[in-house]
Amino acid sequence: MTLQGSLLGYAVFRLIPRHITVFGRRITIMEHPLTPRENIVLQTVATSVGCLPLSSGAIGVLPALSMLDPKIDGAVPIIFHPLALSAWTAGLSIAGIFFASPLRDPMILKEKLPYPTGTATALLVSMLHDVPLHRSPVQRRSAEAEAEAQAEADTESDKRRIEDVEHDAMRDGTAWRLLAAALVISAAFAILALFFPVCYAVPLFDVVGISLTRWGWWFTPSFSYIGQGMIMGIDTSVNMAFGALVGWGILGPLAQHMGWAHGEPLDGMTGARGWIVWIAVAIMCAESITEIAALGITHISSDLLGWMQCTTKRVKHNVSKFICPKCGSTQCPGCGSSSSAVDDCSQLLRRRATDADASADEDDEPPERLTSSQWILYGLAISTILGIVLVCVIIGDHIAPWATAVAFICASIFSILAARALGETDLNPVGGIAKLSQILFGVLQPGNTVANIVAGAISEAGALQAGELMQDYKTGHLVGVAPWNLFRGQLLGSILGIGFLVYGYNAYQSTYAIPGPQFPAPSANIWLSFARLINHGEMPEHAGVFMAAAALIFTITGGMRAFARAKGVMRARCAAQGVVCSPSRLERIASYLPSGIAFSVGMIITPNFSIARVLGGVLAYKYMHYMRSKGIRVPETPLGSVIVIVIASGFVLGEGVASIALDQ
Repeated sequence: MTLQGSLLGYAVFRLIPRHITVFGRRITIMEHPLTPRENIVLQTVATSVGCLPLSSGAIGVLPALSMLDPKIDGAVPIIFHPLALSAWTAGLSIAGIFFASPLRDPMILKEKLPYPTGTATALLVSMLHDVPLHRSPVQRRSAEAEAEAQAEADTESDKRRIEDVEHDAMRDGTAWRLLAAALVISAAFAILALFFPVCYAVPLFDVVGISLTRWGWWFTPSFSYIGQGMIMGIDTSVNMAFGALVGWGILGPLAQHMGWAHGEPLDGMTGARGWIVWIAVAIMCAESITEIAALGITHISSDLLGWMQCTTKRVKHNVSKFICPKCGSTQCPGCGSSSSAVDDCSQLLRRRATDADASADEDDEPPERLTSSQWILYGLAISTILGIVLVCVIIGDHIAPWATAVAFICASIFSILAARALGETDLNPVGGIAKLSQILFGVLQPGNTVANIVAGAISEAGALQAGELMQDYKTGHLVGVAPWNLFRGQLLGSILGIGFLVYGYNAYQSTYAIPGPQFPAPSANIWLSFARLINHGEMPEHAGVFMAAAALIFTITGGMRAFARAKGVMRARCAAQGVVCSPSRLERIASYLPSGIAFSVGMIITPNFSIARVLGGVLAYKYMHYMRSKGIRVPETPLGSVIVIVIASGFVLGEGVASIALDQ
């Protein structure tokens, strides 16, 4: 979201004239063009507003609370009116900002975690404004690394060629024409589908003589979904399609054939859909908890100490120990590698011990540009107390005040895990974090479905807000924006965005059924099903066996992916210091393993959503493959290309804006 925010903010300010003439009088609108630092602050506010639907639970938690069944859950459906929704959002979406602020020093200055999206946003802004970055996105290279850099000169030349190509696209207006064209095409399709609804449900797969439409196998050529697939990339979209194939092509028909699911396939209660969702929940929880456990075992103690130190006073933190990727040791004793590699690692350890503090001192900001400790401490206390009070007032007797306080404490700890995971992998495991809270509250308040969902929502909100602010901190660090300005921008966006959220949520609720055919809200089913499983232990017939098998498989694959990712991070740190190691066999194997999160989402939503998204992922992949075939190296960013960002953003924005405008 930071990429789109910086891009669209820049586009809007390009359209605003600096001066206008009214009745012969010249009026100044902007004294100077939008600067890179102003663009980052603008993007921070926009991202903060855009994240509110997630941090407030409007995507999953609120629909889940509206789906409560008194016979099963012991509580009537909870529907939020505008005032209650405003208070709920304010209670959940502010504390995470204060959780993240103390993490900037240990994770960005000391460890220099990459935060790929934040780094890509900084590179995009520097490209848009045609200025160099304030700081390099990579660590300083040692003398040994210079030889390696010289050997990679041809590769860097290719990288500059793609940057030149996309710089030219920005300068001559090609990118903006593509954005406008994508927006118009997407909006036109939304208008066409309003008069011809069949455009959203093309029965391509019924030609085989079997009515696959009743199983969700139709094609929805929505440009918005295609754009989302372009943003997700080929890996995530293919994993979703694979999950749809397994869920809706194998497991669902099997459950109906065996009589385990008696209703219509798309029925969420008695049909195959209600049976499949339990398998998906098991997969999602198994992989998320496995990855979080691996992350927590590795880093949680040192990170928690650093958070506490930075909250109370500005102190220097010990950098994480370097671990040799070959032997896993901090001392690198006889790991079977060549003597030169061992010597390199030994020299590297000594060099890191002497250079760490100097590096942090050079990169740090003066005190007046930092967020003061008083702001963090008082803000953390006030936002937490406010959140507890508002949640208890809105939810009522369904959750005890002490339990709400425990949920906020858990959120502060989980935000550390989220910030690190996002920094190392560019993935924020908020789903797994929420499931951990739900499991905990299954013990603290057993049999209370509402409290279970609310506790998970609080932890998810804190982790999400903390992760987004850390991405902004990374971008600002590279561009040279004061952390204090980014903090204020995030806080301002979270407060002002409440009004936008309430209006947008009510607009969608009045236009569409949520959950419904067009907005199935798959995460709502996950929230509610998992809460019921934790509190009541009830599940459809024979679903438990498949859940156990799926959980075992994805615990293994998730563990392999987590360890492979850790090895990749270590290898990247070595390479930045001049010690080059080739990828391990585990890393190569893990690259072919499915992502449990994307796979399970593909099982929950109907296949038509995954088909359109995989089409977008393939289009983005083909574009990058075409660029490589021309001898041009695509930059290693989350989306790979500014052109992909531009077109995908136009597709998503065009259909979304047109759909809401036409239905008002």
